[in-house]
Amino acid sequence: MRSLFIVLSAMTVIGLAFWAYRENYQTQATLNEAQRLQSQIANARERLRMLNAEWAYLNRPQRLRELADMNYDRLGLVGLRAEQFGRVDQVAFPPDEIDLPIDSSVEVSNMEQLP
Repeated sequence: MRSLFIVLSAMTVIGLAFWAYRENYQTQATLNEAQRLQSQIANARERLRMLNAEWAYLNRPQRLRELADMNYDRLGLVGLRAEQFGRVDQVAFPPDEIDLPIDSSVEVSNMEQLP
């Protein structure tokens, strides 16, 4: 009986050692994957910052004005004038209340009633 207990204990220790060994390598692989993803996120953020800076550089008002002046004839651009803007009282706003005819009730449930 005692030898059976020793054998079972040894098998349990070997099984737990194998489990711990496997968990250790899975944890290391998961940590490496997380580190790789963090690196990709950092690279994506850096690229986004660079693209935002390029966008801001390309949309400088002075640059856009120069482009508009260079392509004035080809694009047929017209400068902005005060007469081109409207007044607030010229805007057609929707009515405050909307009358919707509701003739009958509508069943919105797709469940059948239980007997």
